[in-house]
Amino acid sequence: MSNIALVRKTDLSSFRMIAIGTWRTTKDPSVYGAIELEMDETLRYLEALRAATGKRVTVTHLMAKAMGIVLSEMPDANAILRFNRIYLRQSVDVFFQVAMKDPVTGQIDLSGLTIREADRKSMPEIVDEFERVAAKVRAGKDEEKERTRTTFKSLPGFLVGPLLDAISLLIYTLNLDLSFLGLPKDPFGSAMVTNVGSLGLEEAYVPLVPYSKVPLLVAVGALKRTVAVREGDVIEPVTVMRLFATFDHRILDGAHAAKMAGTLHRIFADPWTAFGGVERPVAVTA
Repeated sequence: MSNIALVRKTDLSSFRMIAIGTWRTTKDPSVYGAIELEMDETLRYLEALRAATGKRVTVTHLMAKAMGIVLSEMPDANAILRFNRIYLRQSVDVFFQVAMKDPVTGQIDLSGLTIREADRKSMPEIVDEFERVAAKVRAGKDEEKERTRTTFKSLPGFLVGPLLDAISLLIYTLNLDLSFLGLPKDPFGSAMVTNVGSLGLEEAYVPLVPYSKVPLLVAVGALKRTVAVREGDVIEPVTVMRLFATFDHRILDGAHAAKMAGTLHRIFADPWTAFGGVERPVAVTA
């Protein structure tokens, strides 16, 4: 008689296959941290930018630009580890997870897109690129990603981990461009962002993904109303958003994290200056 009554789950998504092949131990260099950002000024900026451009700009789009600024001002975080040495990237590229539905099984799967040179692009450029690529991914029309999903879904489970390790060795550790073989060039970029707030979650910490060589992952929580105590013990209602970071302690430490947190606070306190694209409204005085 078995210790536990079990039935093997066979209808695994491609992401689930990859996840099983990725994390084999709880021993890793992860460090976790969270910050809370006041968002009322950013929400006013969002409305003004939407009105000025006619584009459906969201907090997720702002995070692409924000992370671009953060990494450009903290180049030590824009790095990968190869042969136990740190190498700094020359481009700031931000990866976003995209939820999609498998057209065959109907299961929810995860894919993603990368905004290249996010620090240099304008907000309208980021919005257009994000929406164009995300629509392509969700429709299953991104040939590279569809080929990858199909490959991993067809592999025996015991081969997934070794294959991921082999790909990581070739394209990151050895730094070989194998796009001519159908392997995407630097698919994960400098940092990963996932908007858990869109799922209704206020907070979540996401795990490092070893084969991606990405040292920084950020989960964006849901917006919520709360109160803040101002000078003179004045209580004021505010909208806040929390960010939850996981970083690789082999590359980053508390000093790096503190500076990046300060940059994010500065960005979201004055989005008009940080993001651009629309002029700050003139304050009306009595």
